[in-house]
Amino acid sequence: TYNNIALVYINQGQNEMALELFEKCLVIQIKALGENHPDVAYTYNNIALVYKKQGKHEMALELYEKGLVITIKALGEDHTAVATTYNNVANTKCNMAVVLLKQGELARAGGLFR
Repeated sequence: TYNNIALVYINQGQNEMALELFEKCLVIQIKALGENHPDVAYTYNNIALVYKKQGKHEMALELYEKGLVITIKALGEDHTAVATTYNNVANTKCNMAVVLLKQGELARAGGLFR
């Protein structure tokens, strides 16, 4: 599947190829399963991972949060996939804060955790 091949590309450091395949997968999943399916959320999380690896933390955070909403609706607040996505959101916010701190933007960095 596109998702599995893309994961291999990530492991090889070929993030652009991974992103291309994740996006193809997402189009197919939305068409076949609908926007609110857990597999769609999983693919949003995978795309977010690529963005995070590319240093595009804001884009990653947006997709992690989109995936989180879908996962909660589809699987419930107590599902382990929800916990994993919360962890991804927190890690991305930490990465963003480090970048902002290095840029001297203390207020913006602190605002990520409110």
